[in-house]
Formats: sequence, C-alpha cells, structure tokens
Amino acid sequence: MSTTWHPQFLFTVCQTGAEAALKHEIAAQKLDLRPSYSRPGFVTFKFDQRCENPQGFQLRSTFARTWGFSLGKVSGAQASDLAFKSWQLPAMVEALTAIKPSDLHVWERDRVMPGEEGFEPGPTALAAEVDAALTACTPVESLRSHHFGQQGASQPNTWILDAVVVEPCEWWLGCHLASRRTACWIGGVPPIQQPEDAVSRAYLKMTEALEWSALPFVRGDICVELGCSPGGAAQALLEKGLFVVGIDPAEVDPLVAEHPSFLHVRRRSLDVPKRDFQRAKWLTADMNVAPGYTLEAVEDVVLNKTPSIRGLVLTLKLADWSMASQIGDLVKRVRSWGYRDVRTRHLAFNRQEFCLVALKSRAQRRIKRGTSQRRIRTDAPHQGVPGKMHVEKSE
Repeated sequence: MSTTWHPQFLFTVCQTGAEAALKHEIAAQKLDLRPSYSRPGFVTFKFDQRCENPQGFQLRSTFARTWGFSLGKVSGAQASDLAFKSWQLPAMVEALTAIKPSDLHVWERDRVMPGEEGFEPGPTALAAEVDAALTACTPVESLRSHHFGQQGASQPNTWILDAVVVEPCEWWLGCHLASRRTACWIGGVPPIQQPEDAVSRAYLKMTEALEWSALPFVRGDICVELGCSPGGAAQALLEKGLFVVGIDPAEVDPLVAEHPSFLHVRRRSLDVPKRDFQRAKWLTADMNVAPGYTLEAVEDVVLNKTPSIRGLVLTLKLADWSMASQIGDLVKRVRSWGYRDVRTRHLAFNRQEFCLVALKSRAQRRIKRGTSQRRIRTDAPHQGVPGKMHVEKSE
C-alpha cells in the first residue's frame, strides 16, 4: 500500500437509535475524531489530522457494526450516473492508487430497529441494484467479475471497497481492511439464513454471537442457558452439537423441548443447586432484566465452587441508550470473576441490548485453532444426557 494515502474521514455503521451511544463511546477514546455527517444508522467522523497509518488504524467499538475510511458521497436519480460519479470521486481515485481492493461490499443502512416491520439486516434488492451498477463501470479489474451475494464473506486481511446506500439517491463510498472477522461480512452482518422453523429471533442473535465470538465449543459440551424460553437461542446451540440445559420457569417450544439434547429445568436460576451443573463448560443468558440482575444470576453460578464454566455468552439489555456508559463497569465485573478475555458487540440482530462473551484466557482460542479434529460437527445429534449430568426438574 502506498504510504502517501492519508484519509481524512471515517465512516461507521450502527443500529438506528445507537448513534449517540456510538459517538460518546468514540469520544471517550480520545482518538482525535470529531463527528461530521450523521443519519440514523450511519455516522461519519473527521480526523483532526489525516490518518498517517490507515493500514494499522483500529477502531475499538461496541456499537460500530462496521467501519472504514470515507471516500465521499454521490447523489442523483439514476443508478448508472451515481456509479460513474462514484469511481470519479477524488478520494476514490486516490485510494485506488494506494490499495488493491479484492472485493466490493454494498448494503443499505438500517431504517428501523431489527425485528420491527418485518425488517432484519442483510442483503436487499436495492443493494443488489447498486452493486450491479458499480460493477458495470468499475475501473478495478479484480471487481469486474464480482457478483452481489456470491460470497458469504470476503477473504481476511484484504482491502474492500464499500458503498453504503444511505438513501436510494445518496450513496457513500469508502474502504476498509478486513483485519477482523466482522469486517469480512457485508455491512458487518453475518450471512445467516433463518430457518422457517426458528422458534424466535433469539435464534438469529445466538447464531450471530457464535459466529462473531468463535468460541472453542466442542461437540457434546454442556451449556447452561439462563432464561431459555421460548427456545430460540437453545435451538442455535443445539445445531452446534451442544447439550443444552435450559433454566426457565416459562414454557419452551416443543420443537426444542423434545430435542434429545435439551433438558428443561422449570425453575428460577437461583433455585437450581449448582452441584447439578458441575460438568457444564458454557453458560449463556438472555433475560429481560437490567444488566446488573443478569450478572447477579450469572455470578451465582460461576463463582460457586462446583461448576467450572469455561466461557460466557450474555445478552445484556439497555433500558435506555444512556446505559451504554456502564459497559466498562460491566466488563470489569466479569473480569473480576477470572475471565480475562472479555469482548462486547452490538450485534446486527440485537435490539436495544448488546452481547458480551468471555473466556478464562485467550489461550483457549489458540487451543481451538490447534485441535481442528475436535471442531464441532453438525450432523445428527447425540442422544440422551451426557455422563452423570442430572438435574431435578419441578413444574
């Protein structure tokens, strides 16, 4: 990459409604970035001084679904005209001389919160139209054979051009280095196909959480889920080959309840003897309560002498977006339990909440990469309760 390319603007994409939380989060990091243009779900920032090392720059953010360097915007009525003007933008021409993009990501910004009006983030017909228009007149030879949606994810550690459809007649262009897992996904949204028999939206949230976190699950591991009703998250965990113990006094959908690798404990989490979970390695929770209450329930399990919980996947609710300022304190509390690798992300399929994953140490991730023969299989489920796992159920 040319050392003479020093971008001046950064673009970020977030869920609609999370713009203020994103701005406060970035301001707290003192990165010499000032908010510039903003629309629901799309915020740009200006560097006080041009970025000297774009390849090495990292934005650490819970609420930025994806981000990159802004190359400007184009406006107009015809897609073909906008596409032509996109490739002529001065910042685009400058960037193309400095990087060799291997892919093109095109997506629309969110206009409503996920789950509202039948909306879920992902590919749209308009994005496909914009992608086709840009590809038809691209000066980048490597993009001429590009086809919208052909790939599930881009190759890591490559430069990618971005086109964010802020409005049908307004496109913002940019680029980013796929230096992280989520940067390989178009718009930061993983390519997830929701099955027709998905029990609830929690299936999407848990599937994305597992894709993003890349936790070192092994087929047959026992996972305790606090607040499992109606069973969408458990459904995603079962697909990964885990044995799931769901704790919730409410009912679970029969599709999950009758699965041979699912055990439903119809109690509150505080009423379940912890010795019953001594072989559990993972714990998940998605409860409709304040984050402090969720962490109290989790703490009651992980600090007990009997269970040995290796990792956590927690969905923490934000009654108000201003509660985002508490994330740092929540992370510190989880670390105080002995979990050193703690990460947070506002998932594409989250609503007014965020996901926290935690492992005892980063070394566990290296163990997974070094033991490929133990990776999770997704064939027919194992049968029955593993080992001596036993929980007394009560109605």
